[in-house]
Amino acid sequence: MSDRTSAARQLAALRGQGRTAEADTLAGIASQPSSQWLVDQAAPGSVEQLSRLAAEVDRTPVFVAYNIPHRDCGQYSAGGAADAAAYRSWITGVAEAIGDRKAWVVLEPDAVAHTLDGCGVKGDTAAERYGLLAFAVQELKKRPQVRVYLDAGNPGWAQDPSAMAGALSKSGVAVADGFAVNVSNFYSTDRDAAYGAELSTALGGKHFVIDTSRNGNGPLSSEAWCNPPGRALGEPPTAATGRPGVDAYLWIKNPGESDGECGRGEPRAGEFWLPYALGLVRGGG
Repeated sequence: MSDRTSAARQLAALRGQGRTAEADTLAGIASQPSSQWLVDQAAPGSVEQLSRLAAEVDRTPVFVAYNIPHRDCGQYSAGGAADAAAYRSWITGVAEAIGDRKAWVVLEPDAVAHTLDGCGVKGDTAAERYGLLAFAVQELKKRPQVRVYLDAGNPGWAQDPSAMAGALSKSGVAVADGFAVNVSNFYSTDRDAAYGAELSTALGGKHFVIDTSRNGNGPLSSEAWCNPPGRALGEPPTAATGRPGVDAYLWIKNPGESDGECGRGEPRAGEFWLPYALGLVRGGG
């Protein structure tokens, strides 16, 4: 729900302080719907509350399940469930909290991609992860109005698309509604659509969604993923993409929330950072 995002709360604070110009700029973010990230044990309670509120106004919430064990390869968003059993219990709780209400769930950003890069999620650890993701897909799809999209990295990640398709298959994408690309990244919509189409072909025509929250200027470089300067908001969220196989443009990353300290002492991952948010609205200016 857009009135509960970090941007919406910051907007209200700015108006209360009489900072009208900044508030008017920030409305470019706060006026748009974005996702609710689920990162800890309190998630089922939040899911039930928000899905009920959304149902009352005939809206569909977008949740991001982000609690896989060994999350984020120990980087700025490290954490996750303690073990496989804890994760299964957690995701079951999330599914039960949604119940028979509508919801879209983007499942575990980076989790599949990190089994294909230098993270070290290999062998038995990778097999466990694929099994957990497949379990999550199955649990969520037991709910009649839930759509599930497994994260599939982005077109700049150093990986073979055929290997990604294979890893997604092991992770239960056949049961899911599709996959997500460009989560929390900056690649242009055209490039994301081309990458997604290649994966879709390899996966028998699976549909996908694109995170357009911060891709208006494209990436600074393939390596600059942590609060790169000069970026801009992308296309507003919509299910009317006009692109075959692309179910929606979504603001999966909440614009204005930091990617992490980035080795420069910037706000911690997930913290709202007003100067960066204003820069996104201004188109990198």
